[in-house]
Amino acid sequence: MTSTVPNAVEHTDEQQPPITMFGPDFPYAYDDFLAHPAGLGQIPATEHGTEVAVIGGGLSGVVAAYELMKMGLKPVVYEADQLGGRLRTVGFDGCDESLNCELGAMRFPPSSTALQHYIDLVGLETRPFPNPLAEATPSTVVDLKGESHYAETIDDLPQVYRDVAAAWGKCLEEGADFSDMNRAMRERDVPRIREIWSRLVEKLDNQTFYGFLCDSEAFRSFRHREIFGQVGFGTGGWDTDFPNSILEILRVVYTEADDHHRGIVGGSQQLPLRLWEREPEKIVHWPYGTSLKSLHAAGEPRPAVTRLHRTAGNRITVTDAHGDIRTYRAAIFTAQSWMLLSKIQCDDSLFPIDHWTAIERTHYMESSKLFVPVDRPFWLDKDEDTGRDVMSMTLTDRMTRGTYLLDNGPDRPAVICLSYTWCDDSLKWLPLSANERMEVMLKSLGKIYPKVDIRKHIIGSPVTVSWENEPYFMGAFKANLPGHYRYQRRLFTHFVQDRLPEDKRGIFLAGDDISWTAGWAEGAVQTALNAVWGVMRHLGGATDPSNPGPGDVFDDIAPVELPED
Repeated sequence: MTSTVPNAVEHTDEQQPPITMFGPDFPYAYDDFLAHPAGLGQIPATEHGTEVAVIGGGLSGVVAAYELMKMGLKPVVYEADQLGGRLRTVGFDGCDESLNCELGAMRFPPSSTALQHYIDLVGLETRPFPNPLAEATPSTVVDLKGESHYAETIDDLPQVYRDVAAAWGKCLEEGADFSDMNRAMRERDVPRIREIWSRLVEKLDNQTFYGFLCDSEAFRSFRHREIFGQVGFGTGGWDTDFPNSILEILRVVYTEADDHHRGIVGGSQQLPLRLWEREPEKIVHWPYGTSLKSLHAAGEPRPAVTRLHRTAGNRITVTDAHGDIRTYRAAIFTAQSWMLLSKIQCDDSLFPIDHWTAIERTHYMESSKLFVPVDRPFWLDKDEDTGRDVMSMTLTDRMTRGTYLLDNGPDRPAVICLSYTWCDDSLKWLPLSANERMEVMLKSLGKIYPKVDIRKHIIGSPVTVSWENEPYFMGAFKANLPGHYRYQRRLFTHFVQDRLPEDKRGIFLAGDDISWTAGWAEGAVQTALNAVWGVMRHLGGATDPSNPGPGDVFDDIAPVELPED
């Protein structure tokens, strides 16, 4: 709830370098690459104006298109639904326009430094997100097996919760060299990162998260494992991740991606929308004042892609939902990779067979949310008997699992995320309408807060999403199962195509599911930059020697390669 970090590492020491998503799989400084005055690279002048297809207008697609445009290429973005992908911010019908809800990404860790580059670039503000027991959260209630505990800090909870927190820290330290890896990543000590991670990948690729806990003496108690799964530390309960590879979890906790979160003021979808309209100050070939919007007819992306195939000269040919057919020398695919199996007619020749296998084996987690607008942050009212907040950020084993209270200021309309769930907990909501979901949630919360009439404060209809039911997603984000490391490596490293047969080059994969950190917007940005490097190289371009790109240093820091036999 407060942190995944073991006590062995003191992260309040101001002398320590900040933690970033620098590895562990591919320890490359994307933030430094973006900040360098030499830029991301150049293409030959003969290629200026060349069209490049960018399929998917989520964050990864918009970032890739923006950077290609700056190089002097002409990105042609295709989007089946709306710009932003899972950065989707919506309002409430008939309510104050200042009220919104984040159906997808809603909280971002400070370790997402490449993402922060673009947040700063478009002038967005962030503020602390009210995670359980975070400093920005006035109070938290943990409700398990019908028993509720009110807390403002972890010290207010019963001893068993502190014991579970200590067990998690000990488990990470003994089983995953947490302090050593965390320190190496802070110091950007590439040899040490690779030494630790190579050993752990080989050792743990076949291990589930739950199995990792069970192998730890610190978690010999089933009750401790149960509490950890239901309540967890950082963003909430971890049990929906228990079947996943422990490597997925280690990537999160090493970089503190589950803690110290911030939300984007006004909504996260503003980021891709502002990038779409932004006119770069430094741009090649195109006149000053050019934006992605101005490069597209009517300022909108092209419609959904229905077919992808290779044609003469190893070109990538794209057919869209309007029947328009265009051929490109290069393309970037940023939509969820399952779209290549279901929504888009594809030639087998697009990718090597091993990459098709990796796409097919990608495992996505389900996720659901439901929001309601309320008249004011009534949860800050004080209970007459206890003097405590009448309602709190809530973690529970009931159907709602996580309830978040989103305050816009005293006496101003506010928003409650009544429920945020994953995997099986999400599937329980799938057959229910928004109103049906709300009724179940209000009933559950009524058991926890019998004195509070939440319903009387609701001022609009509920808004909900189940990402597994969204036709262009079919899930929220990738989460590798044990044994999937080799598949993920194939997808991530696809942007370096020198070793691929020539008839398999020219189309590049990107998006958070291609990254090592799916579910985090940082992964979407990093893989977009990988693909930009790949396109630049494919068209004869190069980076400045003073600012080598991810592909230039690939052989020195390539992800661990496990044997196939």
